[in-house]
Amino acid sequence: MTLRSKLALFISLLTLSIAAFAIEPFIIKDIKIEGLQRTDPGTIFNYLPVQVGDTMTEDKASEAIKSLYRTGFFKDVRVESDQNILLITVQERPSIADIQFSGNKAFQSDKLKEGMKGIGLAEGQIYDKSKLEFAEQEIKKQYLAQGKYTATVKTSASPLERNRVAIRFDIEEGIVSRIKEINVVGNQLYNQKDITSQFQLQTTNWLSWWYKDDQYSKQKLTADLETLKSFYMNRGYLEFSIDSTQVSITPDKDDVYITINISEGPKYKVSDVKLAGDLQQVPESELQSLIKIKKDDIFNREKITESTKDMNARLGNDGFAFSNVNAIPEINKEEHTASFTFFVDPGRKVYVRRIDIEGNQRTRDDVIRREFRQVESGWYAADKVDRSKVRLKRTQFFSDVNIETPAVAGITDQVDLKIKVTERNTGSIMFGAGLSSAEGIVGSFNVTQANFLGTGDRVAAQVNTGSINKTYSLSVTKPFYTPEGISLGYDIYRRDVNTSRLNLATYNTSSFGVGIRFTVPLSEKNSISYGLTLDNTEVSNLVLNRSPTRFIDYCSSVTNTTQATGCSMNSLTASIGWAIDSRDDILFPKKGELRRVTAEVTTPGLDIQTYKITLQETWYKDLTKDLTVMLNGQIGFANSYGGKEFPFFKNFYVGGVNSVRGYRQSSIGPVCLAGDPCSASTTMNMLLGGNKQIIANAELFMPVPFLKNNNQFRLSAFIDAGNVYGHDESINLSTMRYSAGMGALWVSPFGPLKLVYAVPFNNQSTDRTESFQFQMGQQF
Repeated sequence: MTLRSKLALFISLLTLSIAAFAIEPFIIKDIKIEGLQRTDPGTIFNYLPVQVGDTMTEDKASEAIKSLYRTGFFKDVRVESDQNILLITVQERPSIADIQFSGNKAFQSDKLKEGMKGIGLAEGQIYDKSKLEFAEQEIKKQYLAQGKYTATVKTSASPLERNRVAIRFDIEEGIVSRIKEINVVGNQLYNQKDITSQFQLQTTNWLSWWYKDDQYSKQKLTADLETLKSFYMNRGYLEFSIDSTQVSITPDKDDVYITINISEGPKYKVSDVKLAGDLQQVPESELQSLIKIKKDDIFNREKITESTKDMNARLGNDGFAFSNVNAIPEINKEEHTASFTFFVDPGRKVYVRRIDIEGNQRTRDDVIRREFRQVESGWYAADKVDRSKVRLKRTQFFSDVNIETPAVAGITDQVDLKIKVTERNTGSIMFGAGLSSAEGIVGSFNVTQANFLGTGDRVAAQVNTGSINKTYSLSVTKPFYTPEGISLGYDIYRRDVNTSRLNLATYNTSSFGVGIRFTVPLSEKNSISYGLTLDNTEVSNLVLNRSPTRFIDYCSSVTNTTQATGCSMNSLTASIGWAIDSRDDILFPKKGELRRVTAEVTTPGLDIQTYKITLQETWYKDLTKDLTVMLNGQIGFANSYGGKEFPFFKNFYVGGVNSVRGYRQSSIGPVCLAGDPCSASTTMNMLLGGNKQIIANAELFMPVPFLKNNNQFRLSAFIDAGNVYGHDESINLSTMRYSAGMGALWVSPFGPLKLVYAVPFNNQSTDRTESFQFQMGQQF
């Protein structure tokens, strides 16, 4: 039989088959459905293109079958007629009763099940073999991304009663294929080590067990190729190209070899830089100042990219949220030069229609909105949006803040701001401790809720139950007491100090006080503060034959007696301060400054009449992406007025983890030596403190070498200096105490842990040192 005869016979049989199942038109008197087990009959009626009373035709029968198949509920559908009754017979697809995984270690079963839901493969869903096959391939891809080329995934669907199936994934993860060699072919200007050191992917080395950088990943290779391109183009090689990339794996799938073929090309210089386009919206001089590459410079793609980014940001500050600045090159291959024209297209000016907030479970919306500098129904301003993000992060209420600006559908001059926040624990129980051979461990205990009941108010209670310092205090701060941002705070405290345990001197003080304070913002980064504190301090336990004579003389002047062993004083202290704070973060700042000037004076007419002035300047600068330098300086001066004596317990003291590390807390300064006229004691040296202080710190912050892209760990190297000078002394920098050391900070799930090891290197015989200090906390 010829091919033509076979084809004619097939067509004839097909025609007869269609005719056999053809439906003669009839008026539907009833519709019956057979074969349903789980599906509601109403679902079928919703999808049927006909109902009782309609005329049923062959076309409508075909359409009904297609509609029911499209639901995905059925694997077989038949449409028949019986005495004007439409009979629909279906066979349902089985449902998924259970999904199990075996052999998986790299991925948790719960996470895999979550991924299966995204493709419609979940318990209770209709079983679809094609989706199961797709899931199998997706799991294989995940293992390939981890460099496990020998991984296998086998699936099975076992039938169960009531038309259900149990799905099982049997996984053999295999071993990780390691990068054996990375070859760059065509490089003449730079050696291979200089090039490949920039890559994320590396050949197996002694740190690969931690970094996993010898595991091949297509995504990482793509990023490395872009890094390679930037390496050359940032050095002037405008025509640099990657000609080909080959990735091969050994037959046993243990080793991966990567070969990259490149063409370096000649080095280019910039012959000219121009601006073009719409230059009416922003002064041309401002845009010109943002261009980081100049005529006769070596071509640098990074500088061009930064220039376009800065110009877009500047246009964004004036409402042009979708501006587009492109650097268009004109290349002269003969002279190896290129001129660049920055074409400016501001686009349409837009304003913000609505600000939406997501992710805040505890923090109230108004607490977030009050930090925003961009307002609804106002022109969009990129700098205000950026500043709003910084302010939200500085509250320390959120571990992550993300702001998106989607366009409003159908409207060309409006955008919405979508703020997505991830809240962090804002309550803490903090412990502070110092360790020394003389004193052992001295600790403190603090309970703080920085976001009380989601209001943004800060409530802090401190209890220090040490044998030397006993403190009980309660502090409440309302950062937005008024809508304008005026802050209000209350403080109540009791402080008891027993200096004899420190061998600093021989006296006890007990202070009770209440205070109120305000902070008024002058601008975005400037503020003034002022407050009043009413205090009663009682000095006791002065010993005539041991305490410094100036301490006894002071209490004698207060009580109008001779050789007083105690005294009680009342004071009302007024304070005023000015601060500039432009730090980009509170916990881990990378740039900005903190400048404070504070003045305190006690009011006349009470027992204490003193004044105190302190100045602080702290400066942060990001040297690189990972390195930040901090410089800090503090100076203070205090004295009495009106013929009153200066109270010795108001003296400055320096030393400890917050000033000059490596020295015991408050141990730097003037000393009353045993046997000197200043003391009747012949056995004990006493630290007196002073009315002048100076402190300087330099610190370099860096990430932990073995941890990449981690914002919970930080190391530092520091140098500290400082001293305190008495009333009869002038500041003498040659007597400054110095120390140097290393610090580590870990923001753990249980709270911050800070370790400091410092070594003093010009301490005197009377100084008290401690090399190891730490702070730890627990968050809840």
